[in-house]
Amino acid sequence: MRVSVITVVLNDPRIGRALDSLFSQETDAEVESIVIDGGSGRETLEVIERHRSRLAVFISEPDGGLYDAMNKGLRYATGDIIGFLNADDRYADRFVLRDVVATFSDPTVEACYGDAVFVTRYRERIIRYWRAGNYRRWKYYLGWMPPHGTFFARRHLYERFGTFNLAYPIAADYELMFRFLFLGNIRVHYIPRILLCMDAGGISNGSLRAILQGNRECWQAWRQHSLTLQGLFVPLTKPLRRLGQLLRRPPTLPEALLSTGSPRLSAVKG
Repeated sequence: MRVSVITVVLNDPRIGRALDSLFSQETDAEVESIVIDGGSGRETLEVIERHRSRLAVFISEPDGGLYDAMNKGLRYATGDIIGFLNADDRYADRFVLRDVVATFSDPTVEACYGDAVFVTRYRERIIRYWRAGNYRRWKYYLGWMPPHGTFFARRHLYERFGTFNLAYPIAADYELMFRFLFLGNIRVHYIPRILLCMDAGGISNGSLRAILQGNRECWQAWRQHSLTLQGLFVPLTKPLRRLGQLLRRPPTLPEALLSTGSPRLSAVKG
């Protein structure tokens, strides 16, 4: 089995950490690493160059933004399974892809996802625990979605349902997974553990304005698919889910956060 992992980047040296976490994965599967760079400066390109020999595809050219770059990566992906690892994220431990591949050993499973934590950029203190939980279709009415960085899908789903809709500059990941899971009613499996560590911020969480726009775009996704009334409460329920994630603490620390000291541990105890 081949797993394609697409990483998009623009002027973010943290991509080195992301690629380190990818190449440290202990799995028998073939891993195809695809890096799509939007035209970064020297610092980021030097970091990428240190990993260049292990990249299956590296493209560096201007693009139309995050989701346009992801769509470009999808065009190059040849794996049976496709996932995304953002430049400012990293896998929680060495066994993420092993567990993902094991999940897809069941030929009826079409996609899978798991949990994630958000950490502060410098002290790496856990500030948000995104426990996705088992998928139930009705949860979408209550603002549910899985962390996109933990979402892996068979390649044929992108061929069947399409790629990221660029009309959603912030919430295209929500709209795509909504299309796959809620509208497509695919068979999806939940891996009940932390798969991803995400730096706080990002395109959808970096400011109050981005959060509000993202919520509006989520409702627009329902409207686009003629489900205006059904999605009416999504802009209200999504922030409540976010609040719950801020208050919750993970039961264990991810391996990726264990190596450099106590601030991470105090975050979980607090």
